[in-house]
Amino acid sequence: MVAAIDYFKENGFKTFTALGEPNRLAIVELLREGELTVGQIADKLEMRQPQASKHLRVLSDNGLVEVTADANRRIYKINPEPFLTLESWLKTFKQQTEERYDKLDDYLKKIKNKKD
Repeated sequence: MVAAIDYFKENGFKTFTALGEPNRLAIVELLREGELTVGQIADKLEMRQPQASKHLRVLSDNGLVEVTADANRRIYKINPEPFLTLESWLKTFKQQTEERYDKLDDYLKKIKNKKD
């Protein structure tokens, strides 16, 4: 868990910055369904291909997508590693919240028992 947190501290802001732009987030959502070419992404999002390429470059530079060349086409897919790291980091908050709820539950039971 510590390794994931350290990784996220170093790279997490780039992940959030890259995903913070609505078109890039939409691209990631499309790629969750499978690999797509730049042209397919541009068509599905009703944008020009150069605009899609620009967003894909940002996602690729930040390690969120991977690209393979097939003749004159570029095929993009999600790189799961940053998302798994993000999930691991977010789980620390869930665990912390659950611990706080457990403590609150214990406290409320204690108060209830004093009243009875």
